[in-house]
This record gives sequence, C-alpha cells and structure tokens, in this order.
Amino acid sequence: MADEQTLSARLRSLVDELVHRGVTLEQGRQEFEKQYILSSLRSNDGSIGRSAQCLGVHRNTLRNKVERLGIDLRECGARRSMRQAGAKT
Repeated sequence: MADEQTLSARLRSLVDELVHRGVTLEQGRQEFEKQYILSSLRSNDGSIGRSAQCLGVHRNTLRNKVERLGIDLRECGARRSMRQAGAKT
C-alpha cells in the first residue's frame, strides 16, 4: 500500500509539471506510452514477443504501437544483436 501511495504521489507530481508546462493530454499519453514500451523492450533485449507478453498485449498490437510511436528497435536490442553477431562468427 505504501508503494502504491509513493508511486501515485510521484506520478501526480509529474502530471502536475506536465500540465503546468502546457503539455496536452494526448502528448502526455503518447510520451508515457512510448517510455513504457521502451522500458519493456530494453528489459527484454528488444524482443517484441516477450515485451508484448509482459505488457499484456498481442505482439502485433505492440509492433503497431512501436511503428506509430517511431521507436527504433535497434536501440532496444543492442545486446541481443551483439550476441547474434558473435554467434555468427
């Protein structure tokens, strides 16, 4: 319960700042969604399938969101790409 209150207070503070700066609801929603997806992708070495499962969405839904939000998967899966490149040599 204390963790939820802390998270809620931190989120409220961030939202207050965004409102004060004139960020629209749509701009805030898109940026939040982008950062949330980026965090999941980084945690899963850029894997769309694993990230979709963690986020509770279908992988095609996540792929569409990644494309719509302009997320570069190469930035999220650098470690995975390096492992694959090492395995090929």
